[in-house]
Amino acid sequence: MTAQTTSLENRVLRQEVLGSRRFSNYWWATIVSLGATGFLLAGISSYLHVNLLPFSDPTMLVFIPQGIAMGFYGMVGLLFSLYLWLTILWDVGGGYNEFDRESGKVKIFRWGFPGKNRKIELNFKTDDVQAVKVNLKEGLNPKRCLYLRVKGVRDVPLTRVGQPIALADLENQGAALARFLGVPLEGL
Repeated sequence: MTAQTTSLENRVLRQEVLGSRRFSNYWWATIVSLGATGFLLAGISSYLHVNLLPFSDPTMLVFIPQGIAMGFYGMVGLLFSLYLWLTILWDVGGGYNEFDRESGKVKIFRWGFPGKNRKIELNFKTDDVQAVKVNLKEGLNPKRCLYLRVKGVRDVPLTRVGQPIALADLENQGAALARFLGVPLEGL
């Protein structure tokens, strides 16, 4: 959750959730695109015996097997970079959490991949919210998330996917949300 907006005299709390439009995704999409283009141009250069790369001379590569392997890795890399760029373009995982005390509704909205389920929207009554749960898992792959515990539904994630949130921020967000909804904070 990146930004919290409280409006209408503290009756509506809206939390924006950052999706795939993070700096790290732009960085990796760019790096993979450049590397894959270099591999593909090296493979084509070895086949045509024309140097297409300004910083190297891949014309000395034997086309079979080295040039074919370079071309194959370049094509796979370009397909992967296309996937990364499309994920960024579609902002997969982005959305918001909205808690409205006045109407008694909770709305969780996320963007997914194109198709019939592109818009992921969950609606609940605030009376059905039992608790705000903090999930902490430390180690090599740390996981720090906030969940909304709702009657009759499995726990609903509220935080973004990817890099873990700082522990102090997670505690503050969880406590503020639990206070706003008037429910207990679990997991600390």
